[in-house]
Amino acid sequence: MIFYYQIKQRQQKKKKTERRREKMEDSYCPDCKRLTEIVFDHSAGDTICSECGLILEAHSVDETSEWRTFSNESSDHDPNRVGGPLNPLLADGGLSTTISKTNGGSNELLSCSLGKWQSRGANPDRNRIQAFKSIAAMADRLGLVTTIKDRANEIYKKVEDQKPLKGRNQDAILAACLYIACRQENKARTVKEICSVVNGATKKEIGRAKEFIVKHLEVEMGHSMEMGTIHAADYLRRFCSNLGMANQAVKAAHEAVQKSEELDIRRSPISIAAAVIYIIIQLSDDKKPLKDISVVTRVAEGTIKNSYKDLSPHLSQIIPSWFAKEEDIKNLHA
Repeated sequence: MIFYYQIKQRQQKKKKTERRREKMEDSYCPDCKRLTEIVFDHSAGDTICSECGLILEAHSVDETSEWRTFSNESSDHDPNRVGGPLNPLLADGGLSTTISKTNGGSNELLSCSLGKWQSRGANPDRNRIQAFKSIAAMADRLGLVTTIKDRANEIYKKVEDQKPLKGRNQDAILAACLYIACRQENKARTVKEICSVVNGATKKEIGRAKEFIVKHLEVEMGHSMEMGTIHAADYLRRFCSNLGMANQAVKAAHEAVQKSEELDIRRSPISIAAAVIYIIIQLSDDKKPLKDISVVTRVAEGTIKNSYKDLSPHLSQIIPSWFAKEEDIKNLHA
């Protein structure tokens, strides 16, 4: 009887997984007005329509087991979220025990004494744990996924193991680790975006910390550090989403940015992304002030205009013909 119940339970779980998979493969897109195939971006947690590029769901929560399953096959309880994970970046694996204070009772004095002795003991991971918490807090404020947090933690550990951090700005070091992790995971964030979620570090200090970390890691590895190439398209979708742009405008901006990479425009990818957004908005019905674009992209209005001037001779080449007429492109002005 128990064996039959186990088989039944597994079958139900399998059916639930299949229904979920079917739901992820086809979904109703409010922009396409029909059932379309969707793509799930695991690194960003976004569900995207493959037809128009609309983000149907952002930062999806993974409801599967966080770490390990502690249950056995004969039990109907599955405490997937019980117990902490083994952290190889900590000396004790992150499995040390903390003696908490009691709320009264005969053992209060003993518990208090043990807690004091524990706090006096040397914990080699104390500073590292605090650093990991700070990285996690910054990553959460930026909406970054766990893989990026873990990569940032690994980078910090490698640098700290060399013991060159004494006297340096800890906030800048942590922010730089997160910036490098974003680059390596191909989910780039600007230094200004990183700076907005860290206290006690300026953009200049984070930039210096980044160079310091890269230099030390390259010495350790014996070769140049792979940082990943930044493209304007890496920032575009996020900027467009924050501006509330229409899906067709987002699609046109994405095509324009990709075509602009073939040109010899000596501007940063962020500036080009901001300029392309500015151009597309000028050609669309939903006009937005330049100030709003500057606030969202964190690019100065003057820089956006200068980047636009560099792109102006090539507008007919980069703007999709299905989005704007040639006459409208010629009449476009800054």
